[in-house]
Amino acid sequence: MKFFDEVIIHVQAGKGGDGCISFYRARFLPKGGPDGGNGGNGGNIYIIANHNINNLKNFHYKNNYVAGNGLNGKNKKRTGKNGKNLIIQVPLGTKITDVEKNIVLVSLINNNQIFLIAKGGKNGLGNINFKSSINRTPYKKTIGSLGEKKKIKLELILKVDIGILGLPNSGKSTFVKNISSAKTKINNYIFTTTKPILGIIKNKLDNSNISILDVPGIIKNSFLGKGLGLDFIKYFKNCNLIFYIIDISIIDIKYDIFNILNIIKNEITKYNDKLLLKEQWIIFNKIDLLHNSNYIISYIKEILIKYQYIKKFYLVSSKYNIGIKKLYIDISSYLYELKNIKH
Repeated sequence: MKFFDEVIIHVQAGKGGDGCISFYRARFLPKGGPDGGNGGNGGNIYIIANHNINNLKNFHYKNNYVAGNGLNGKNKKRTGKNGKNLIIQVPLGTKITDVEKNIVLVSLINNNQIFLIAKGGKNGLGNINFKSSINRTPYKKTIGSLGEKKKIKLELILKVDIGILGLPNSGKSTFVKNISSAKTKINNYIFTTTKPILGIIKNKLDNSNISILDVPGIIKNSFLGKGLGLDFIKYFKNCNLIFYIIDISIIDIKYDIFNILNIIKNEITKYNDKLLLKEQWIIFNKIDLLHNSNYIISYIKEILIKYQYIKKFYLVSSKYNIGIKKLYIDISSYLYELKNIKH
């Protein structure tokens, strides 16, 4: 699932229906009075926040949104139908900006929060409205006005509970797919994750959603824009947990734990050293490829003495679901307790 966090769309509210010019005619009343009805109002466009949506992907394929036009008025004083309103659903935390005016219109932070983004045009008046003692047969009507038309930017100010960092091919995407609802395509090539992947974990302790974000793999000098850069780490600013995913099967082959941790630490420190103040755990992945993990555990404990900011480590196999359940329980408990402390 590619992740889309910013899009520009065009919205056009409906036009108001025109008024009608008509005169009542009957057998014994050949010159009846005016009976032209009013037009209907143009449809409005609303934007509503939906907590079941987690990115702006759908707007990548469709970026023009038009509400219904009001119908014209009719004879016999009949009013035209109002244009159909249009409701656009976006994720929680969507900031909406008027591009042409460069003004932030609203940030939708609550589920079902709704905002009128484009107002429909006002209806035109039929000639029934212009009858007077002076003019009993008015040949006058008004035209319905156009609805508002805007170019707006939708920007997702993402709420992330857990951020995932790691080198390319460390198994981050497989891990997110296994532990959450994310549907990801896994291939063995460098920069497997080219866009952020957002997964959702259900915390059974309070039935809340836990969001987990996998960003493109880090390489040396990512902070300079090498590879895919570090731009996506901006979403970690307000997260509660950061995971380092390390492929334990490559230890003593190409990297050792110390070197991998140094690469990750150096890159994120140059990007934003405050990230090191957050709760950080290491997930040693692909344990299924090891014949003997006992000596690795002692080595890990020795290494982590040098990294005081790392609080816990886990040995897992994302592919074979080894160690995932224990990690899931610890994630749920930690975030549940943290939430209660904050409240």
